[in-house]
Amino acid sequence: MIAASLLLLIAIAAGTLLTFLFDHKTPRAARICLGTCVGLPLLASVGFLMSLALGLTAASVALSASILLSSFLLLLRPDYRGVVVANMSSQRRETKATGRTVKYLIFYLAIGLVLGLVFSRAVFQSGAGIFTGIVNNLGDLPLHLQIINSFAQGHNIPPEDPTYSGVRFAYPFLVDFLAAMMVRAGAGVIPAMWLQNMVLGLALVGSMHYWTLLLTRNRLAGVIAPVLVLFSGGLGWWLLFSDPVPSGGIFSLFTNLPHDYTIVPNSILRWGNSVTTLFVPQRSILFGLPLAIFIFCQWWVALGQPESPASGVEADANQQRPLSPKQPRQSKRRKSAAGAQALAEPQALAGRRMFAAGLAAGLLPLIHAHTFLVVMAAGVCLTPLFPVWRSWLRFFAVAVPVALPEVFWLAHTGGVNARSYLGWQPGWDHADHNILWFWLANTGLFIPLLLVALLWRRGDLALSPRLLKFYTPFLFCFIVPNLIRLAPWIWDNIKVLFVWYLASTPLVALLLARWWSRKSFLRWLAPLFFTTLILAGGLDVLRVITSSTEYQEFEPQGIALADTICRQTAPRALVLHAPVYNSPVFLTGRRSLLGYPGWMWSRGLNYSQRNADIESIYSGAPAAGALLRQYGVDYVLVGPQELASFKVDETFWSRYIKAAQAGPYRLYKINSEPQK
Repeated sequence: MIAASLLLLIAIAAGTLLTFLFDHKTPRAARICLGTCVGLPLLASVGFLMSLALGLTAASVALSASILLSSFLLLLRPDYRGVVVANMSSQRRETKATGRTVKYLIFYLAIGLVLGLVFSRAVFQSGAGIFTGIVNNLGDLPLHLQIINSFAQGHNIPPEDPTYSGVRFAYPFLVDFLAAMMVRAGAGVIPAMWLQNMVLGLALVGSMHYWTLLLTRNRLAGVIAPVLVLFSGGLGWWLLFSDPVPSGGIFSLFTNLPHDYTIVPNSILRWGNSVTTLFVPQRSILFGLPLAIFIFCQWWVALGQPESPASGVEADANQQRPLSPKQPRQSKRRKSAAGAQALAEPQALAGRRMFAAGLAAGLLPLIHAHTFLVVMAAGVCLTPLFPVWRSWLRFFAVAVPVALPEVFWLAHTGGVNARSYLGWQPGWDHADHNILWFWLANTGLFIPLLLVALLWRRGDLALSPRLLKFYTPFLFCFIVPNLIRLAPWIWDNIKVLFVWYLASTPLVALLLARWWSRKSFLRWLAPLFFTTLILAGGLDVLRVITSSTEYQEFEPQGIALADTICRQTAPRALVLHAPVYNSPVFLTGRRSLLGYPGWMWSRGLNYSQRNADIESIYSGAPAAGALLRQYGVDYVLVGPQELASFKVDETFWSRYIKAAQAGPYRLYKINSEPQK
């Protein structure tokens, strides 16, 4: 675990150092968060390229870390070193001069504690098996375990779909590849996932905090915004009043909440809390959103905003002291300071910011494809609104060529029904509910407050024209998913809708912050409205961290069989098992002929014929032997899931060699004709 932690620290440090190439005045805490947003994707991308040549081995992981460490060579440049030293010195002075640091420290410690508790319940193991404490993670967790194990144990380079053998892996897999790198560095799969989630979660909070400060120049709004994101929800908290109070009283109710409050089956509530329905189960979005926020920050500054917000995390660009605060006496220092000052010219840095944003956007397709599409579409829309043509040319000239090979990889995958990704479906997932009531129930007062923020035109509560113009493209992230299905499963439109929510949050946070600062009834409405916005999501998060729920993914005997498979089979072995979400095979990294059908359907894969063939094989049909040879099956698992899913011909399977057994699980080796 030490080596895996060191690997992430190298990525964070390298990303932070690289930000000085295009950004000289961002506050220290925000810089580390932005550096994390950049460093981890760079580590995953470089590691993947190294693995294509060398395989995912300790050597390729070490080489990837060495490449990122080479960024420290920039410190040999006097001008670059002068910028770094001056920025750090300025931040130390600012930290001593204000009391905000302690408040921010308390805030982030509280956020870190909540995230740590939630992520510790995302996947955990005990003597009774492997569990998750989040119901929305029940089907997603085994998929990510299979992907991570396929890289770490199954030699799955170049990536083949580990749940649908023989097909290129058209999935944003870099988040799981990074976890696999940590496993190869010595971490267990579960600790690697927890540590990675924690780093990305804190980076998301920090970058959201800083982006809000850039847009609003309001410290209180900067704190409100990430809280609104983490505890997003709607009016589901109203269900709390109809929940029966147990004999232990109200305290017992809050420590044993009976259900979720942002997504409730067979009801109008479909939005879901961001942490429990997106960041934990859909790990790729937790990797992609911080990188997208990094891009948005660079756009805002490069297109004309001052380098650092007046009410920022720690400093103001217009109030900072010069990069060289003391007049140096030595000529070498004089030269270094002059070079640093030259590098700090806004015109020179604007182009570099757009270059960095383009590189970050180019990395997105294999990190989170929906976020990539949103970022590129937003860039296209912003170009005529902010016609700084040279800057946009730099952005697209970098983003497009970097992204093209990844897009080509994702687009050219056999078996995918492309038409299933697009369709006319107004109202998103509203079913038969009135669309206005649907969105009010699911997001509460968020949309009404957003409309107030956008339409208010009097006094200091009015948004600046520049901010309104910058926000405009993100409205399409709400409009388009409410008209068109963008994935086979309509609920997956939330991957685009949530970017709208993310971009709208600073505006709502600013409105609440300004109301709080006024000496009128609005001051008392602000905390009331804020509470209604986070209460439902907060209840869902509370339900997780109080261990009110736990769901078994894998039982001990299945885990024991998975260990045997890892010891006794080749890494690239193809194992046939029932198409369920929790087969023990997913703990081995071995290839599956067919995983859970819901995974296939949500990715547009046509699996019906393969599913029918698997049923024929288990039933011992006359064509069973030929089908086993056709698909190249090496092993067949017969266990509780198979017996529950198919009519299994035990006589047929008794003719094959039993390679392993653990309790009710039997593994048969398919390397020849059945024994007579």
